[in-house]
Amino acid sequence: MNEDEQGAGYGVRGAGSPLGRIVAVDWGEKRIGFAVSDPLRMIASPAGHLVRRAGKRPPIAPVIARAKALDAVAMVVGLPLDGNGDETARCVEVRAVAAEIAKRTGWTVELVDERYTTAAARRAVKELGGRPEDRPGDIDALAATVLLQHALGRQR
Repeated sequence: MNEDEQGAGYGVRGAGSPLGRIVAVDWGEKRIGFAVSDPLRMIASPAGHLVRRAGKRPPIAPVIARAKALDAVAMVVGLPLDGNGDETARCVEVRAVAAEIAKRTGWTVELVDERYTTAAARRAVKELGGRPEDRPGDIDALAATVLLQHALGRQR
């Protein structure tokens, strides 16, 4: 699957969202990490996380509320492909969530390959002398930051 197919149906590539902040979401089973860009879409910064409740519906409304609180005008959602770049079972939920967010907000929602973002975030914490297992929410926010910085780099 190519990048255009990943975002198909969400008005992703070339949709021309106005300049403004983009919020990235690292959609996990236990936590959802957030990152936000500056208004010029140059730099990504961690923006916290949301804890999911097991067995409950995807928390779409709280995710939208968080993005609005961060002044988002568009969103990037990590697509959990496997190591070979193939779809996983979780891709179904993430695609449905992205479509619902786009529907409810009217925003451009881009799906971006999130492979290795959590590994990069864990590595960064270790390099700074921390223990990733002590800061799972921070890892999710950092993974969203890696995801967003990658997406911002592709747009230049």
